[in-house]
Amino acid sequence: MGTSPARAQDTTLPLSRLRRWTGTQYVEIWRSDSAPSRFLSPRDPLLRGSTAPQSVAAGVTVEEIRLGGSGEAFRTTLVVVRMVPRAVRLELDTAFDHGQRNWTIARAPRTAVLAVNAGQFEAHLPWGWVRLRGRDFLAPGRGPLVSAVSVDSAGRLTLVHGGGIAPARAVWGFQSYPTLLAGGAVPAPLLGPGRGIDVAHRDARLAIGTCADGSVVVAMTRFAGLGERLGLLPLGLTTPEMAAVMGLLGATDAVLLDGGISAQLMVQQPTGWRRAWPGLRAVPLALLAYPVSKE
Repeated sequence: MGTSPARAQDTTLPLSRLRRWTGTQYVEIWRSDSAPSRFLSPRDPLLRGSTAPQSVAAGVTVEEIRLGGSGEAFRTTLVVVRMVPRAVRLELDTAFDHGQRNWTIARAPRTAVLAVNAGQFEAHLPWGWVRLRGRDFLAPGRGPLVSAVSVDSAGRLTLVHGGGIAPARAVWGFQSYPTLLAGGAVPAPLLGPGRGIDVAHRDARLAIGTCADGSVVVAMTRFAGLGERLGLLPLGLTTPEMAAVMGLLGATDAVLLDGGISAQLMVQQPTGWRRAWPGLRAVPLALLAYPVSKE
């Protein structure tokens, strides 16, 4: 099944479940009372939409998956972007000059095939470590479920968990929290209440992860209970549910990015096609992907 069950003492999460739409019906894919403590790496992801993903550029696809969850997540759209690192050039974009954080997906250049807000934030700056063009801009933050996301000169994106930062060869990098998956394992604080993480709170979620084959997956939830125009409302999944989503998408390592009203994502083709899921709040840091030149 691609998962291993948690021990009995770990099955104390608030009761909830996730279902996916197959095109004809909703099928259960996860339950909190039998939540796995580890997600294995299947050859094919266990969570996929009812239609084929759409190609954005070489090595980049996007799809929308309909989920049925508990409570306010009863109708949720999951937006999933997959990238082959060597097919794209990943960079960070910043907007925290003059005490303002004013980056939104509207600022993304036309040549970018993906733009998404990155990291977590405090005041007008990103939280924790930030590396820009090979030079450290902000010092590391500390915490038990902190992960560093870095991109090296070869375009490979990696996650380092536990509060460490990326190797010196990283060209771009930032920290975020909390860790959702580390080597396929769900961190202990996400397996039950009272362990330092609010496992019952629901919100719009955004996460980034890597798969065993080195590919990158970005996933964002949108509330779908009142139509697409109100999809940016901060209603959605719990943190344990988002960890499960990333594991079912095939990620072995994953971390949350700033969600809620900050979550925003855009994909576009050089020919003019564009799809955007905006947020309500500007942010200081973003991750952009550009197609690799064939020249």
